[in-house]
Amino acid sequence: MAFRFITTIFFLCIGTCLSQAQDAVSSQKKQTKDSLIDGKSRTVKSIAAVTDSTSIKNLEDNALAAKLDEKWFEELYNNALYDTIYKSVTELTFEEVDYPELPTDTLKARLKELDARTPFNVEYNPALENVIKSYLKHRRKSIQKLITLSAFYFPMFERELDNHNIPLEIKYLAIVESALKPRAKSRVGATGLWQFMFSTGKMYGLDVSSYVDERSDPLKSTEAASKYLAKLYEIFGDWDLALAAYNSGPGNVTKAIRRSGGYQNYWNIRHNLPRETAGYLPAFLANMYIFEYAKEHGFKHYKPEKAYFETDTVRVKHMITLDQVSEVTGTPIEELQFLNPSYKLDIIPIIKGENYVLRLPIDVIGDFVNNEEKIYAFAKAEFDKREKPLPKFFNANDRIRYRVRSGDYLGKISRRYGVRVSDIKKWNGLRSNNLSIGQRLTIYPRKPYVAPPTSTKKPTATKPKPITGEVITYVVENGDSLWSISQKFPGVSVQNIKDWNGISGNKLKPGMKLKISKG
Repeated sequence: MAFRFITTIFFLCIGTCLSQAQDAVSSQKKQTKDSLIDGKSRTVKSIAAVTDSTSIKNLEDNALAAKLDEKWFEELYNNALYDTIYKSVTELTFEEVDYPELPTDTLKARLKELDARTPFNVEYNPALENVIKSYLKHRRKSIQKLITLSAFYFPMFERELDNHNIPLEIKYLAIVESALKPRAKSRVGATGLWQFMFSTGKMYGLDVSSYVDERSDPLKSTEAASKYLAKLYEIFGDWDLALAAYNSGPGNVTKAIRRSGGYQNYWNIRHNLPRETAGYLPAFLANMYIFEYAKEHGFKHYKPEKAYFETDTVRVKHMITLDQVSEVTGTPIEELQFLNPSYKLDIIPIIKGENYVLRLPIDVIGDFVNNEEKIYAFAKAEFDKREKPLPKFFNANDRIRYRVRSGDYLGKISRRYGVRVSDIKKWNGLRSNNLSIGQRLTIYPRKPYVAPPTSTKKPTATKPKPITGEVITYVVENGDSLWSISQKFPGVSVQNIKDWNGISGNKLKPGMKLKISKG
């Protein structure tokens, strides 16, 4: 039986920008939810005739909300602190930290209380005190972000842990393992929220293929982790040792027991464990303490941008990409990737014997199910086009080489050039969403692209085909997307609507007026 060695990571900065953006977008969210509660139809009530030639090309998004959105998306795919955090845990020194805000007597009393209500040995010792104070003094910003993001994942974790009679405090293990990043991947290949190696994941029913990696599926990986931890507890009869075995394998724990002369308390065998595991349980206990006493230390509990109970799944009947789902539902690609992290290439395949699902915001599920036939027909037509080496609109001179800059992520680049995330990954042979600063990407932009001038003659961008014929005005309603609007007008494509109205992305706002040609 092969056991896995898991690289520990701690405190990847994710998620607080969601909470900061709440006020900026709360009124619009309430409007959408109210319309759902009232059972209002999303279909168009009427289309007004064009009464003037006013252009909407100068419509702009709210600058603050857009900036906060961009920061959040960057947090989702930013790996900059990954190795730094791993190093901070593996090289934990337990040096004394001056932090007068937490007196030793207060800490002792709280740890005693925590010890009484958990099955873990949360006894006071100077080493644990130094770790807790170090985190409170030097990692407050990271802790706040993790507390915010935990509001999405912890209800999901607790349900699975309870189903397998696992202590609910185990949820804090995912913070130490992956910093609540479902696509986290260590240098030795451990993957997902619970950092399963390939072989151990297979043992516990997690499918890994070219398209899918269920180690990154929050629900399935949590179920597998619960089963694995239950087995380790059955072997060792002690949750501290079970966690140590989860990190470095049971063999290393039994060796440490032998080398220490038969001791079975984690703190007595810690010096005989691998260096990474020696800092593993202190990091876990420090997390547990800080999260349990977050209010006392001034941390805030914010509602996440998307709570787990505000999402639902639909079984996929035909192959479809997250790009296509984004286009037909108007849901940002980054949100779909966040909700569906197990699809490595952002493609949901159809494989015999497998029932893959798509997780969507609950207010989008109805629209998707009600229009399944049209959506799958759209997806099939898109796949048929992709059988050609390159779409027709690509010319040799259209190709550009883009250099990744600080703050870039695939969704941001895709919107800049009017292409899909999956296209960028396909053109560059990318197997994940991770990018490195300075990395070169080949892109075939759909948006007009002007290369740097090489002569005194200035190049001009290609202008879209002007709108002709009878023109009407369409007023955007809640739930509309460019694709759903295009389906209402025969012969009108998504790109037509974009060209006629000077739209570069896929986002629409209720009340926007779009010019549509009836041919």
